[in-house]
Amino acid sequence: MTERKRRDPDALIGRAKRGSPDADQHFLVDDRVLDRIPTYLPADADRSHVLEIGGGAGALTDRLLAAGDRVTVVERDPDLAAFLREEFAEAVTADRLTVVTGDGLEVEFPEFTVCVSNLPYGVSSEIAFRLLPTSRPLVLMFQREFAERMAADASDDEYGRLSVTAGHYAGVDLVETVPKEAFDPRPRVESALVRCTPREPAYTVPDESFFLDFVTACFTQRRKTMRNAVRNTAHISGLDDPDAVVDAADEELMSKRAGNVTPAEFAELAALAWEVGEP
Repeated sequence: MTERKRRDPDALIGRAKRGSPDADQHFLVDDRVLDRIPTYLPADADRSHVLEIGGGAGALTDRLLAAGDRVTVVERDPDLAAFLREEFAEAVTADRLTVVTGDGLEVEFPEFTVCVSNLPYGVSSEIAFRLLPTSRPLVLMFQREFAERMAADASDDEYGRLSVTAGHYAGVDLVETVPKEAFDPRPRVESALVRCTPREPAYTVPDESFFLDFVTACFTQRRKTMRNAVRNTAHISGLDDPDAVVDAADEELMSKRAGNVTPAEFAELAALAWEVGEP
């Protein structure tokens, strides 16, 4: 793309007359972080159509227009959406930018090739799990604690349902922590950027929905052994005969707690549960 002067984030906020913690609006204003974000995409990623959710005042949009061929921004605030159309009118006219007014949880996403977003914190989890099954490279900003849980490995303190579920769809890497001072208004917590690189899991499951429900069920009782977790959560996993699963499963595995069970072991147990537990 042609080199051009970057828009100043603080000036964008001033022109947009927006930015409210009450509205879940925390605009990234650190130029160094903004410049780095597109570089976290995989080197071979197709940048022909970039999706951004939560465009805000447009500081990241500005960088994405420099890094990709076309950008679609989804922005819930109608005033901000109107501002983005006006601020980037040249890109809109050139059909390089489309601004969609709507909620990232509800609008139909276009056929994008990558997604790069500073997500609204209040709905970041739900949006992430709309994006992960699309099998597209993602670079997303989350609260740091959430990001650490997404990227955690088995036996890490942060490892949990989120780690297994995100890892089912992609390789997940926490690529940068971002301090509160990088935002305006400042959030109350630190943030982190996560890169999700789509790939097939290193295991097979008989039914994806059942596998994810089974993992969720077991982690609701993460302090109990898997033996008790499987028995106590049949109403979540949908098993009709959890005792049959416990009786058929490896005793050593059933003595573990969910936080020490690897994704592959969850898959193995879910396959057994699918076979003998009559889900």
